[in-house]
Amino acid sequence: MKNLEYYLDLNYDIVLRQLNDDEGGGWFAEIPLLPGCMSDGETPEEALKNINDAKKCWIEVALQHHDNIPEPVDNQYSGQLRIRIPKTLHKSLAERAKQEKVSLNQLILHKLSMN
Repeated sequence: MKNLEYYLDLNYDIVLRQLNDDEGGGWFAEIPLLPGCMSDGETPEEALKNINDAKKCWIEVALQHHDNIPEPVDNQYSGQLRIRIPKTLHKSLAERAKQEKVSLNQLILHKLSMN
């Protein structure tokens, strides 16, 4: 059974940003996956401490009401991207990789990382 401790151990992403003077200053923290779970503080450390307290309260209330509690998804990005390209481009890239004595994957990764 998934209890409070289970959810508190999950690695939720926290968004932390500095508030400008019009917003009252300090720091704002939220957990986007848990709608309405937000807090603030005078320092980043205080905002993070407070968001962890807010997370605990949010989960406690959701458990009491038997609400759905979203869970973070690990390995959201596999590092793989599959695309279709024209045969002529594939040939050109493969020939260039051979000339440079690297794999086609390395060549494409290098070209993409230059942008």
